[in-house]
Amino acid sequence: MANGFLIDMDGVIYGGDQLIPGADKFIAELFDKDIPFTFMTNNSQRSRREVVRKLDKFGIRVDRKHVYSSAIATGDFLGKQIPNGTAFVLGEGGLLTSLHENGYDLVDTDPDYVVVGEGHNFTLEMVHKAVDMILNGSILIATNLDPSPKRKGWNNLGIAAIVAMIEEATGREAFVVGKPSPVMMRSARKHLGLETDEVTVIGDTLGTDILGGFQMGYKTILVLSGVTNKEELATYAFKPHLVLDSVADIKLPLEWW
Repeated sequence: MANGFLIDMDGVIYGGDQLIPGADKFIAELFDKDIPFTFMTNNSQRSRREVVRKLDKFGIRVDRKHVYSSAIATGDFLGKQIPNGTAFVLGEGGLLTSLHENGYDLVDTDPDYVVVGEGHNFTLEMVHKAVDMILNGSILIATNLDPSPKRKGWNNLGIAAIVAMIEEATGREAFVVGKPSPVMMRSARKHLGLETDEVTVIGDTLGTDILGGFQMGYKTILVLSGVTNKEELATYAFKPHLVLDSVADIKLPLEWW
């Protein structure tokens, strides 16, 4: 039986601009042992090429096929719902590319969907336009609901804040594609080419990666190199299959392989 990993990046492979010690060696071991893996990120702004370049700076050399983002999942999902549809997008980079690759036209009037992703160029005028479109029948889609960092000096709101504003203004709830949504968790598994019982998710966040993996029936590994500490485990009804300090502590093959 084949077995492989869906791996979060920030907090698992790196933290900010710093490589998490041993993460590069873990990825090298996956290559050496021919274990399939995909980096699974909620960031919809970066393209696959940009993710590959960022990892290369840490000495981790992968192909674009090793990257699966909420932007890719969103483009794939919308392309199947309304082929060759239209979208008004509050987002940049990887999201725009994914929508184009799935046959979508980006429009300023009467779109099938209003799609919200990461970006630095939002204006209140764009939000007003999005609200009018949704009230006129367009469907609200969020690539993810990642929160704002809540750190002084941070100049980019999390998608959750933008979506909450639009939801309140329209009375409509966004459909969320990214982690922990089953939409992305399932499509990432299919991208990896594995069955449900062959997938292990590695993440540093209980409410996204671990929750998403748990809901899909995947095995899960929580690493404490990111935002979660051991004390938080007691506040969740579900538990990861394994809790480790970092990916450097993962011993292959895993006990459930």
